[in-house]
Amino acid sequence: MHTKVIEEVDQDRRKFLAAASLGVAVASTGALLPSPLLAASQSGDTITPFHVHFSDETLKDLHRRVLATRWPDAETVKDHSQGVQLATIKKLADHWAKHYDWRKIETKLNSYPQFTTKIDGLDIHFIHFKSKHTNALPILVTHGWPGSIIEQLKIIEPLTDPTAHGGSAEDAFHVVIPSLPGYGFSGKPTEPGWNPPRIAKAWAVLMQRLGYTKYVAQGGDWGNAVTELMAVQEPPGLLGIHTNMAATVPADISKALSAGSQPTGLSPDEKRAWDQLDDFYKNGLGYAIEMNNRPQTLYGIVDSPIGLASWMLDHDIRSYDMIARVFDGKTEGLTKDDILDNITLYWLTNTAISSARLYWDNAHFPSGGFFDPRGIKIPVAVSAFPDEIYQAPQSWAEKAYPKLIFYNRPPKGGHFAAWEQPMLLTADLRAAFKPLRKSI
Repeated sequence: MHTKVIEEVDQDRRKFLAAASLGVAVASTGALLPSPLLAASQSGDTITPFHVHFSDETLKDLHRRVLATRWPDAETVKDHSQGVQLATIKKLADHWAKHYDWRKIETKLNSYPQFTTKIDGLDIHFIHFKSKHTNALPILVTHGWPGSIIEQLKIIEPLTDPTAHGGSAEDAFHVVIPSLPGYGFSGKPTEPGWNPPRIAKAWAVLMQRLGYTKYVAQGGDWGNAVTELMAVQEPPGLLGIHTNMAATVPADISKALSAGSQPTGLSPDEKRAWDQLDDFYKNGLGYAIEMNNRPQTLYGIVDSPIGLASWMLDHDIRSYDMIARVFDGKTEGLTKDDILDNITLYWLTNTAISSARLYWDNAHFPSGGFFDPRGIKIPVAVSAFPDEIYQAPQSWAEKAYPKLIFYNRPPKGGHFAAWEQPMLLTADLRAAFKPLRKSI
């Protein structure tokens, strides 16, 4: 077998080099490729198997940096209103330094078939796990920020092997999970313009390259923006989409939010969504504003693991509260190791700033407001989790998506649905796409 080793994952993936200090190995052989991948390789659209391994020296350096953290004074309030609380981040640091083992998630990642392929000049990394069941429905799942492919690992087995996870063979999916450009093991753009519409076009190329002529797509956060823009673009073969962070806010509501004047006549669900959005716009947008405007300034989160961790924890208040409870010893949808798996991936791949640039690209090459309806004409399914940034009301979803084929309000879960509540999301995906299976 011919083996190549790529340079440190924070370098340009477009060149394969002879050695790597981080030891991220990529094995490539036509003999091991499934037939669609072999055909792609022979046609020039090379798809290369990918294997993750970081050196012991790199992990020791991370450990040293965590222990060497220079701590600030504690916040002057007793709540989270000033940001990530010192006690919480110190508990995270203690677990990171004394108990956390990256090799566990590294082994887990390598248990799934991973590949890279060049699309629009950029190396795209993805997991591609095929079901053993015939007539499985291909599904493309996209993560967001501050997430990664680690968000979706818990739904791979339930989707691909439903008979072992409470479903029937007719519920099976083939699963494709790409890393966004600038995230994880995908290449880092060296030019501006990699905004959600461009990523959406790249994802359509990926599914075509994998030989899928009919498929569905799913996403939340940036994954929702990319997935919805795929639906707008209507590439051949895309049957429908599912979102767990729907863009449904009516124009009059957006205008009222900007003015700070709550409209009358809102239903209870609409009132709750209004309150969530109002709080987010007033108190929760700091990270996005900085990354929209000045992502390159964030050198501190590239140099300090704890700086990176605190930046990632402060995404939305309900996720932060859940994570704080986890480090207080409470049982939640995520574990301490879950949280550190994702943060450590960002650290090891040095993608804190390259991932942040997606916000800048979106702001400078705009494709509409993040929560604004986009005029999607194909079938759409919505899961509105209660602790999302806002829980999209059914009334708004019906207006935003003329072909709404499924709407559900799961009993628990927040922004990282696949990660926090994998079986609830899996159940929704099975039910949501059932009407579309007759098309495959």
